[in-house]
Amino acid sequence: MDNSAQPQPGAAGDLAGRHIVLGLTGGIACYKSAELCRLLIKQGATVQVVMTEAAEQFITPVTMQALSNRPVYGSQWDAREPNNMPHINLSREADAIVLAPCSADFIARLVHGRSDELLSLLCLARPMQRVPLLVAPAMNREMWLHPATQRNMAQLASDGAVLLGVGSGPQACGETGDGRMLEPAEIVDDLIAHLSPKPLAGQHVLVTAGPTFEAIDPVRGITNLSSGKMGFAIARAAREAGARVTLVAGPVHLATPRGVARVDVRSAQDLLLAVEQHVDAASVFVATAAVADWRPAHAAEQKIKKDGSGQVPALSFVENTDVLARVAQSPRARSGALYCVGFAAESEALLQNAQAKRARKGVPLLVGNIGPATFGQDHNALLLVDEAGARELPHASKLALARQLVAEIATRLS
Repeated sequence: MDNSAQPQPGAAGDLAGRHIVLGLTGGIACYKSAELCRLLIKQGATVQVVMTEAAEQFITPVTMQALSNRPVYGSQWDAREPNNMPHINLSREADAIVLAPCSADFIARLVHGRSDELLSLLCLARPMQRVPLLVAPAMNREMWLHPATQRNMAQLASDGAVLLGVGSGPQACGETGDGRMLEPAEIVDDLIAHLSPKPLAGQHVLVTAGPTFEAIDPVRGITNLSSGKMGFAIARAAREAGARVTLVAGPVHLATPRGVARVDVRSAQDLLLAVEQHVDAASVFVATAAVADWRPAHAAEQKIKKDGSGQVPALSFVENTDVLARVAQSPRARSGALYCVGFAAESEALLQNAQAKRARKGVPLLVGNIGPATFGQDHNALLLVDEAGARELPHASKLALARQLVAEIATRLS
């Protein structure tokens, strides 16, 4: 048996200490539930699997028991429970109930309070206001779009369930469209976000991330080594903390964090325009993007060719607008209605350069890190610099650092 999903002694994941009831209903997407169970355990959760009779037609309880390392339940008459009340016992310690996949039939059961088998009975026995019910639907695209399903989904949301949405793409029936169950990693991200504290609830956070690309000609340009990973981690952490998040991203190949609105840009001028379009609605601006300080004064319309003479083309440059300084000096930022956070990637003298940059930009908080060694890496260490001095966030994953920074921002806002 592969124990790679089992948490290692002393290890802690984002769901450490959480008890999750994973409910499987009838659908081919049950094959994804095995990976979902593995990922939940890898994040530190204990997982109790409950399956409907229909789910057992698609994946065996033996598989789910091997992955969860716990007995799988499917009947309300299970004799393993001394009081014959598995619908009460199995969910008593639950931090959340996750239905993945959740079929159209089971959604209808939930809406109408049906309780003639264990899983629906278990859901009915635990009010959603006390134990969150997260629903990951999975069905044929026509079934998903049917008015009855849409009415049931709306009613389920009104009753307090957390609807995780559906994916789109090829389906087992041969059709293509909406209705696929979300990927296991997406469901885990949504669960982590739902269970996280919400110190930024009601806030709108605008984040810039990644490099910019300043064209020399149609195929060449000036850029830098920024991967965008820190900014994307901050966007995710802010969303987990309850904020509405807009992410302005330079040219990077990173997946958009769940629940985050993304605007792709290329040049420093593009980034400035995108920030100006969204900053008036924001209450927090976090500028992690490595924006080019200069750009070629003129970009050639065609590729610049070598002519064999050995002469190198002369390039002249103009200075790009300092996006962070411009936003930090705006009336909303000066009045305190917009909280600005800047970043400084330095190759030496981190503290001195970060202090100087904070004063020059006019931001209340400047976050420094040493590059380029950390560019593209998943770990980092940060230095928080404000008017009171400096404080280090020690070496950790960029996501862990992002969560610490978001918590720091939330404290300062309050």
